[in-house]
Amino acid sequence: MDQPLDIRDVVRMTGLTSRALRFYEARGLVAPLRTYSGRRLYGPNELERINQIVALKRAGLTLAQIAALTHGRRLDLPALIDAQLAALEAKREELGEARALLLTVKSRLDRGEPVDAATFCSLISNEELTMTQDQWDKVSDRFFTPEQKAEFAESMAKVPPGFDQSDYSARWADLGKRVAAAIPLGLDSPEAQALYDEGQKLLAPFTAVATPMMKQGVTRMYEHMDQWQNEVPGAPFTAETFRFIQEIGQRRTT
Repeated sequence: MDQPLDIRDVVRMTGLTSRALRFYEARGLVAPLRTYSGRRLYGPNELERINQIVALKRAGLTLAQIAALTHGRRLDLPALIDAQLAALEAKREELGEARALLLTVKSRLDRGEPVDAATFCSLISNEELTMTQDQWDKVSDRFFTPEQKAEFAESMAKVPPGFDQSDYSARWADLGKRVAAAIPLGLDSPEAQALYDEGQKLLAPFTAVATPMMKQGVTRMYEHMDQWQNEVPGAPFTAETFRFIQEIGQRRTT
């Protein structure tokens, strides 16, 4: 390819959206050339970098990991590959559990047992992959002392009666998926802004009882999520989606 391509040509070639390409540029992952009028032009090097980003994302790397890898910063690639393999293995196990659940429900239907929508949703909810207590303990031990964890548990016990933890976790998981889908739209997009507001409302039961120490500790834990997210496939956010939401909040306070 001799002549640089404009963004519309790159969209057609790669299948990426123009918003995704602009988002990668904003993150410093790709630097297209610019004409005097400001039009983006992508040469061979830029196209190679875009192909690298797509391939690495397909392998399960976050944009932060891709940035470190492609910018030559120190990154323990063998450890990263091991972590991604472990995450894929956990996902394989999750899919196996989901298949077993569906086969169980189908077997009940084949035997003529009634399984209405409410029962089916209840079965799925009971098997839903969320952040378990064991997983929480494994991660929180790195960021809280035993005394702080005891204070945390005491404060959370003050949540009003009727609070449904499983429903609350499911709502966070759903929000996390929608935030991830909104990342290419940019921090200032109406969709991202609305999701941020939704997250603040979801935080209300926590912020109503949390001490400043609890808030700071949870924020610190998620800011270091790159260190543990592959160990907890049930976490509602990835490191990338948490940083995205955090950046929106920081923009609103500046």
